[in-house]
Amino acid sequence: MATVLDGIISGVREDLGRRRAALPPAELEDRLGSVAAALDPMPGIRSADGVAVIAEVKRSSPSKGALADIPEPGLLARSYAAGGASVISVLTEERRFSGSLADLDEVRAAVRTPLLRKDFMVDAYQVTEARAHGADLILLIVAALDDVLLRDLHDQARDLGMTALIEVHDAAELDRALALDPVLVGVNARNLKTLEVDPGTVTALLPRVPAGVVGVAESGVSGPADVADYVRAGAGAVLVGEALVKDGAPEAAIRGFIDAANAARATLRAGAAGE
Repeated sequence: MATVLDGIISGVREDLGRRRAALPPAELEDRLGSVAAALDPMPGIRSADGVAVIAEVKRSSPSKGALADIPEPGLLARSYAAGGASVISVLTEERRFSGSLADLDEVRAAVRTPLLRKDFMVDAYQVTEARAHGADLILLIVAALDDVLLRDLHDQARDLGMTALIEVHDAAELDRALALDPVLVGVNARNLKTLEVDPGTVTALLPRVPAGVVGVAESGVSGPADVADYVRAGAGAVLVGEALVKDGAPEAAIRGFIDAANAARATLRAGAAGE
């Protein structure tokens, strides 16, 4: 039986076919020569105050439908950067998330913050495309890729100077991700096959992410308390979309997440000192 993820990927492949026909791979690769070198997000993520916030430019989602009208993605991105976001994620999937590569271009022109192209990557063309449009990171969803393609796309991103965020949903996927020697592993509370959200998935798996690898909590953040819960479970970063695009003051919201993370870390330190 086809899942939600299957349907999304089917659409992604169709849209990719049209873009490839309009711009053949050789011509796309020629564009790489005019793009500035990829930014390394890891120093900023590792040194972030409290928690690194990956803030998303996200208009809609399969589970919630329309979330926000974002006529100027660059303006929203500047608010995210002012609030202290370590990375800005731009949804480029067209059918379910109402995103585009044009959004990525606009955000790249607006900020110098490292950018994540948030899409369902299933082909080497998309990785090259992401770099050609100024992305510094890509998302690789373990559930959507076999081991060979997962490694190939991961290696390609690394060769292009990019960083891969490897997304997992269960222990078996985490083992597959760790085999790649990643620097960023995201644990998504949302089951991409059913769209149900279970924050317990994140809090159960994050402690299994080894030292040296930054664990990213994805989905299930509606406010500072959720960020604090994820930080206590070991999150070094949180990826947040809906709660920010629906908030009238995203800059202040990000600062609130960071404050909550700092408070959670202070509690953890106090508890450790008292043992």
